[in-house]
Amino acid sequence: MTEAARERSVTNWAGNVVFDARQVHRPTSIDELRRIVRVATRIRALGTGHSFNRLADTDGDLVSVAGLPATVTIDRERSTVTVGAGVRYGELAAHLHQHGYGLHNLASLPHISIAGACATATHGSGWRNGNLATAVRAIDLVAADGELVTLDESDADFAAAVVGLGALGIVTALTLAIEPSFDVAQYVYEGLSRDALGRHWTPIIRSGYSVSLFTDWTGTDINQVWVKRRTDRDHPPIDADAWAMTPADGPRHPVPGMPADNCTGQLGVAGPWHTRLPHFRLDFTPSSGAELQSEYLLSANDAIGALDAVGRIRDQVAPVLQISEIRTVAADELWLSPNYRRDSVAIHFTWIADTSAVTPVIAAVERALAPFAPRPHWGKLSDVGPNELRTRYPRWSDFADLLVRYDPTGTFHNAFLDRYFPR
Repeated sequence: MTEAARERSVTNWAGNVVFDARQVHRPTSIDELRRIVRVATRIRALGTGHSFNRLADTDGDLVSVAGLPATVTIDRERSTVTVGAGVRYGELAAHLHQHGYGLHNLASLPHISIAGACATATHGSGWRNGNLATAVRAIDLVAADGELVTLDESDADFAAAVVGLGALGIVTALTLAIEPSFDVAQYVYEGLSRDALGRHWTPIIRSGYSVSLFTDWTGTDINQVWVKRRTDRDHPPIDADAWAMTPADGPRHPVPGMPADNCTGQLGVAGPWHTRLPHFRLDFTPSSGAELQSEYLLSANDAIGALDAVGRIRDQVAPVLQISEIRTVAADELWLSPNYRRDSVAIHFTWIADTSAVTPVIAAVERALAPFAPRPHWGKLSDVGPNELRTRYPRWSDFADLLVRYDPTGTFHNAFLDRYFPR
């Protein structure tokens, strides 16, 4: 196979998307990136590929930010860190901890790039914790004319640009809020019944700094409850007896039957924040990528009703599902964040790697959840159409106008964006 052929066969992490790009650029400096963007007619940024749809695809050129300088600069006076866009969260976290700092939260996987995660409002869990993009305090990006632009909280466009879907430019660096490092102890419980979940939803979901519920939808029960508690804060007691949960007698993997070796430390043994907030360790690959994913975020007030709606079609869901995770995310002011001005519950589905089998089930889930006006995760599989979706984002039209102002010729547009924000 020629080098050109290898470049044309670039895929996302899961392998369900083969990118249509004519070529892939791998600049090693900002100046080189600026020259590439300046002459491009269509171009999109490529991070670690942890998206499951064609958000990052293009019929023009792809540009990988992985080779840009992996700078990490801590500003102790402002309690911020400025980091290169291609740096992965796990790498940044280890560096911050070494210097006595932490981030407010992390996603399940520490393997994802910072720029890609923020651009799609990727999140962890915690009813008081915003998604990862809420930590952003400034963005550096290369605009369509090749110029380097910096936006911070003082700019009127900032709240639009943070969750920007890669549509405003190629992000080169982000400045994130940091805080003193902290320890977390992680506990896993099993056997939470649907009845107990309905009666105790609020205390269960607020029982830790970060709480995740896992179910395979083979029945009405929750298979596992993962509770992550900061050791520097007081938390309400976990009433396992009243909630009819049993502490796990050993480490667990979220997917039944999978070994727990690649999961972060459990059994209440405290450890640094970056070794407990993700579900998986950075030094292990959590899976081969043989999976598809969907996720829907809706008002936290509708959590039980939404879970019951999915439960009513569990005979369709369970056969093509690996595991489903339920988390909470705090509201924010970022225009295209699925959590915009809405405390949210996130219902995540990790499907088997069979597009033909999974696609009709995704449609069934979306029909079941439609009464709750869910906002799909921007990087996951969904077929919610633009007419429906624009009604769920109050700043939708404002963002569309911003795209034209920042990118009048559609340099960063692609088929995905054309569907939702036609020019």
